[in-house]
Amino acid sequence: MLHRVIHGQANNPPLLIVHGLFGSGRNWSVIAKRLSDMRQVFAVDLRNHGQSPWSDHHRYIDMAEDLAEVITAHGAPMDVLGHSMGGKAAMTLALTRPELVRRLIVADIAPVAYGHDQTQHIKTMRAVDLTQIKKRADATAQLARDIDDPILQSFFAQSLDIANGRWRLNLDALERHMPEILEFPEFNTIFSNLTLFLSGANSNYVAQTHRPIIKRLFHNSKFAKIPNTGHWLHAEAPRQFEASVRAFLTMTFA
Repeated sequence: MLHRVIHGQANNPPLLIVHGLFGSGRNWSVIAKRLSDMRQVFAVDLRNHGQSPWSDHHRYIDMAEDLAEVITAHGAPMDVLGHSMGGKAAMTLALTRPELVRRLIVADIAPVAYGHDQTQHIKTMRAVDLTQIKKRADATAQLARDIDDPILQSFFAQSLDIANGRWRLNLDALERHMPEILEFPEFNTIFSNLTLFLSGANSNYVAQTHRPIIKRLFHNSKFAKIPNTGHWLHAEAPRQFEASVRAFLTMTFA
C-alpha cells in the first residue's frame, strides 16, 4: 500500500492528490492542509518515491493499480488531482477504473508522449555528495551547481532523507523506466465524469494540438490556465491553484 498522509475530517468528501516525478506527498502538504477544510485529503507517495515501497516496475498501469488500492481501502470513490507524471497516473486510473473517480483534475500534463528527457536530473542527484549534507540547505547549494531554478533546487532537496544519507527515490528504476514515464498508454475507453485540465499559462505541456485526444478520452473535460506560471503552477502560484481547485470541485456545470 502506498504511503499517504491524510488531512481533514472523515465526514468530508475525499480528495486524492498524486504528485509528479521526483516528488512526494510532502510537496503538496500546504495545499492539502488548506483544502482539508472542505475535503478529507489523501496525499500519497507514488511507488519508488517518498516513503512508499520501491519496485522494479514503474508503468502507468502499475501506478493506477496502486491508486485504486488506496481508494478501495477507503471504501468510496474519490475526487482525484494529479500533477505531471501523477496526472498521467490519475488519467490512467480514470480510464481503467472509472467507478473509483468522481471529478478529475489534471495539472499541466496531457495524455500524450513527450520528447524531453528527465534523466539529467537523475545524474544531478547522483552527483550530490551525501556525506556532506547536514541540512537541506547543503543539498540545495550542491544542486545549484547544475540547476538554476530555485524551485527545482528546493523540490529535489525535499526528497532527501538527510538522517540516513540517502535519496527517497528509486533512481535506478526511474532511470530504467524513463521512456515509459514519458509515454502514455493507448486506451479505447473513455472517462465521462467532469475533468479539469489546469495548466500554467507559460507552459507548453498542454498544447492546443492535444485537445482532440483529450476530448476523445475525457468527454466532459474543461480547460483553464493560471497566468504567469509554468509547469510548477502549484508551487509558483499556490493560492491561485488552490482557488481553481476549489471552484472546480464545488461548481455545478450544465
